[in-house]
Order: sequence, then C-alpha cells, then structure tokens
Amino acid sequence: MEFIQPGTTLGVGTGSTVNCLIEMLPEVRERIDRVVSSSMASTTLLEEHGFEVLTLNETGDIDLYIDGADESNKHLQLIKGGGGALTREKVLAAAARRFVCIVDDSKLVGMLGAFPLPVEVLPMAQEFVARRMLKMRGQPIWREGFVTDNGNHILDVHNLQIANPIDMEARINRIPGVVTVGLFAERPADVLLIAGDKGVREMRT
Repeated sequence: MEFIQPGTTLGVGTGSTVNCLIEMLPEVRERIDRVVSSSMASTTLLEEHGFEVLTLNETGDIDLYIDGADESNKHLQLIKGGGGALTREKVLAAAARRFVCIVDDSKLVGMLGAFPLPVEVLPMAQEFVARRMLKMRGQPIWREGFVTDNGNHILDVHNLQIANPIDMEARINRIPGVVTVGLFAERPADVLLIAGDKGVREMRT
C-alpha cells in the first residue's frame, strides 16, 4: 500500500494474488486518481469494489503497475501468464513508471523455466509456433478450452531452461504468429515483494 501515493494512476494485474490486492484497494481509494486493468476478470472485481476502470488509451502512461508472477529470478526477470493475461500485463508493465511485483517465496528461482512458459499465439499459427518451440527444445502444450481476452490461444511450453531470458524473449517474439511471450525480461519488475514465513522482504533492480 505504501507504493500507492496520492494522485496515482494505478495499473492492476491479474490473478489470485492481485485479487487480494483489489480487496484492499478501497482502504486507499482517496490516493488513487485513475485505474487501468490488465484483464476482464480484474476489471469486473474492481468495478464490484466501486472503481471506474479506464483504458490505457484514456490514461496515457501509468505511475504504478502492481501484479504477481509465476516465477522470478534474482534479476527480477519474470515468467507471467499462468492466468492468461500476459499480453495486456506486458503492455501495462511497459507503460508503467514503476512495476511492483508481489509473490511468495516459492516463486523465487535460480533459473526461470520450471514453470511452463506461456506464449499467446494467433489461433491460425498455433501449430506453426508449436513446431518452432519444439526446435527450441521446449515441449509446447495447448491450453485447451482457454481463449484470451484478445481472442487468442496459449501454448504452455514445458522443459525450458532459460539461462538468458532477454535473448529467449526476443527469439520467441520474432516468431510470426506469436502475440506475446510470458517472459518479462526486457522490462523486469522494479521492486519484488516476497512473502515468506518471516514476513515480507524486498528486492530491487
């Protein structure tokens, strides 16, 4: 809460951890000037708590983006997209002056890749992108029955060991048909708040 200063334009992510944040936001309502959301699910929850949710086109750049992650390394590079909102999350993170990521200590890893890497793809390119992932020694599995808020599909790529996240992010993003890869390495978090048995500790880039 201390990161939300008076007059903040706030970007809100997606997922179970962020849902806990949304439940608490009415306590600091007077500090929040405008709110942008990364998913229809978060938008619905914010509206249920009395917030008017704007689009990024309406707000311009945002002061603070808060979201969770599926994995983080010590450089605050992340895997995100377990909830399926990776493209809009990446847009908001890029538009934010400050990106605060909230996780528990099980999400902090030595090397990214134990959590399957989500890749949002155009439906027509799903099999083409999957073949490219196989060439990169990943095991792509279609997230069957799931469609993103953008109308696309997700491949969850297993068995990757991501030693160079920035390079991997660029390589996958160059594949035609890929909308976004759930690697947040080029634009990592600025602050990582890690909850554990002994409380919350903070890491910064």
